[in-house]
Order: sequence, then structure tokens, then C-alpha cells
Amino acid sequence: MSASRPAAVIVLAAGEGTRMKSRTPKVLHELCGRSMVGHVLAAARELDPERLIVVVGHGRDQVIDHLKQVEPDAIPVVQERQGGTGHAVRMVFEQLGALPGTVIVTNGDHPLLRGATLAEMVHAHEDQGNAATVLSTDIPDPTGYGRIVRDATDAVTAIVEHRDASAEQHAIHEINVGMYAFDGELLGAALGRITTDNAKGEEYLTDVMGILRGDGHRVGAYKAADWVETQGVNDRVQLAQARRQLNERLLLRHMRSGVSVIDPNTTWVDADVTMEPDAVLHPNTQLHGRTHIEAGAEVGPNVTLTDTTVGADAQVSYAVCDSADIGPNTSVGPFAYLRPGTRLAEGAKAGTYVEMKNAVVGEGAKVPHLTYVGDADIGPGANIGAGTIFANYDGVAKHHTNVGSSAFVGSNSVLVAPVEVGDGAYTAAGSTVVKDVPPGAIGIARGRQRNVEDWVERRRAGTASAAAARRAGAGESAAGGEDSAKGDE
Repeated sequence: MSASRPAAVIVLAAGEGTRMKSRTPKVLHELCGRSMVGHVLAAARELDPERLIVVVGHGRDQVIDHLKQVEPDAIPVVQERQGGTGHAVRMVFEQLGALPGTVIVTNGDHPLLRGATLAEMVHAHEDQGNAATVLSTDIPDPTGYGRIVRDATDAVTAIVEHRDASAEQHAIHEINVGMYAFDGELLGAALGRITTDNAKGEEYLTDVMGILRGDGHRVGAYKAADWVETQGVNDRVQLAQARRQLNERLLLRHMRSGVSVIDPNTTWVDADVTMEPDAVLHPNTQLHGRTHIEAGAEVGPNVTLTDTTVGADAQVSYAVCDSADIGPNTSVGPFAYLRPGTRLAEGAKAGTYVEMKNAVVGEGAKVPHLTYVGDADIGPGANIGAGTIFANYDGVAKHHTNVGSSAFVGSNSVLVAPVEVGDGAYTAAGSTVVKDVPPGAIGIARGRQRNVEDWVERRRAGTASAAAARRAGAGESAAGGEDSAKGDE
């Protein structure tokens, strides 16, 4: 039997998270390209709930703004004061009304939890006919966690906090993860019966279990197989641990899909990165955002890509690329920087110490080394010499440069935009090109060379250069004398 579509998933994201010691709300701290709450929302969305609800409190303006970006259909519910988990869920019912059907309650600081695990909990909840189902897991060290106590039928009879547990209960390793599936109507009725008779004076959602069981309803528990994915994040250490665990999970998924990762320990990928079989990632590679690597491409070592596409059989090494489109069979690097708007067509090259921005490089065109290309179109088969600068900015506005197909830009040229170098045209090395070069022409824009004889010996007397010049001059005189003598003969 498959689980029904939940009436709602409620994500608790109102806590301050003081142990993070941060101006940023805890649930907005990022790992693998998403905020913590972003990962939770992605898992919840896999259940296709009728309503996705997020309880916000601390830093609520920041959290609500973030929700608009990552999950605009999510409904924020404000918890004005931190009155406990039961109080947070009660605010949902008071602000949104009844939620008939299955209601899931999860936490915004559990970024490792899989949507499949939530779906399995819902299935167990409905299959067993429970009024409430607790997500539990067996953990190696249960110290500090509430223990799950079951009866002979496997129903949950109690959730006993560590400080209240007996010696026998301390031996239980099945703990409460803090996530639940409820019958929405029964949950709504029970919330109004929770008391604040506890040390913190708060409304605890766990008290609903006792209320429902006291009313004769069954309370069950679904045990997650992987205890690691049930762990929450409370400080920077746990955030780093979760980041490492999630990265390992993502890399395993890619490797099992046919991607070669040479050194998983130094390779980092975001959750939205996609790769095709036979892609190869070399050490110290970082793939961020919605980067996509096509079949046969080799990325790394020492590459950082953000929102970048790498075409089939391309090679990218020692490079930083942001929002670039790298075509098939291209070569990028080493030590290249491709900025937003850069597009390399098939077989193009952006080589050593090349920076590009808003540049389109045609099929087979080459920008081999020591060049800045900004706001330009470079035609197919063109070659850009070393030290070339596309001077696109006049201090007020950006201007465009066009280099035609099979054009040749000589080394150390400056192309002052707006300017066009036509198809098959050349520019002489060292030229500052400020006017269009027609197709097939050569543009020469440099001063004539003038040599001042004996300048070094006059102006740099006593230096090694002057001595070398003097020796060279003496050698030339001797050779000249020999030639003169031979000529006399």
C-alpha cells in the first residue's frame, strides 16, 4: 500500500540557534549549495504535500525572504514567542485552521534527512492506523536523547527523556528524532490540551503522544535505518560534519552513476550539480550551484565551477568559472578565469592566465595565454595573441568588440572598444587598435622604432650593461678590421 498525499508538512524553523554564535538565523546556514532549511524543504517536497508550512520566529524577516527565493509556495507561520514545539504547531492550527489528513512535523535544522525516509514514516503511520508516529533511530551513543519505550505489540508507550530514564531505559538505544506523522484532526484537538507543567514552562509536542494514547489511540514509531541522516545541527562543528556527510552521499550517488572521482576527500559538489557518465573529477575540484558536466569531460585538478556547463570531452584545469558555458572538446586553463556570460564554442581554447567576461568565443578559436577578453565576440578559427587586452570600459560605460572569423590579433595588442577586426584580418603586434580593421587587412597602430646609439655607455656608465655594450662594440671593431684587411687583399 502506498502512502497518501500528506495534508501538510510543517517545518519548525523558529529557533534562535544560539550555539551557532551567528547573526544569521541557524536554519539559513548553508551546506552543499543550500541552506539547512532548503535541504529540509527539498526533502519535504518529495512527499508532494498539499501545503508546505514553515514556522518562523527568530530572524523571521530573513527566513521569509529566503523562502520566497527557494520555495515560494511555502506558507510562513509566525511564532511570536519561543513557547516550545507544541506551541509552534498550535500556532499553525490557530493561523491556518484545521488540517484533515496526515500531517508531518519536521525540523529545519536536519539537512541530512531524506525525503524517502519521511515517505516511509508516512507509509508506516497509515499502514498501522496510528494516531501518531514518531521517527526514531538506533544511535550508538543515546546520551541526552529521549528513549522510545515500546510494548509487546511494538506500539510506543512512552518517550522518556534521558534525565528521567531508569537504568533499564538508559540501555535503550532507540531514540526520538523529533519528527512525527499525525492524524491532523486528532493533533489539532490534542494541542489545546498540552500543559506547560515542566521546567521550561513550554508546550512540548511530545506531550501529544501521551494525550492520544490516553484517549485510546495507537502511537507507533518508524525506525530510520541510517541514524546519521537523523542528526540535527546545533553548532559550527556539527554543520561541518553534516557538510562532509552530505558531500560523501552526493559523491557516492554520482560515482554509482558512472562518474569518476579521483579523490573524494578533496572533491566537493553541491546538491543541484548534475553530471553524465564518464565525466572525470580530479583532486581539489569544487562544483557549485547548478553546474552540469557532460560525458567524457575532465575537470580539475584545482578547479572551482559555479553555475557552469562543461561540454562533452572538454578539459578544464586550474580554473575558476562562474556562470560560463564551456562547449564540447574545449580546453580551459591552466590558471584561467571565466566570468559570467562567457561562452566557448566547440573546440575553442581559453588558456593560461586568460580572463574572460561576457565573451563569446567561436568554434575552434584560440585565446592561448595572458589575455583579457571583456564584452566581445570572437569568430570561429580566430587566434588572439599573448598579452592582448580587450579594452571594454571607458570609465563610464562598457563597449563591445567583434573579432571576425579566422582573424589574427598580434601579441600585445590593445583593442579599444567599440571596434571591429574583420574576417581574416590581422593586427600587428604591439598595436593599439582604435579604428575598425577591414576584412583581410592588417591594422598597424604603433610608433616607429628609433635606436639611439651609445646611449647606455653615456647614460649608464659603470653598469654591467655598459660593460657588455663596450665588449660587444670591441668585438665588432675587430671583426670589421679583419674584413677590411681581407677586402684590401
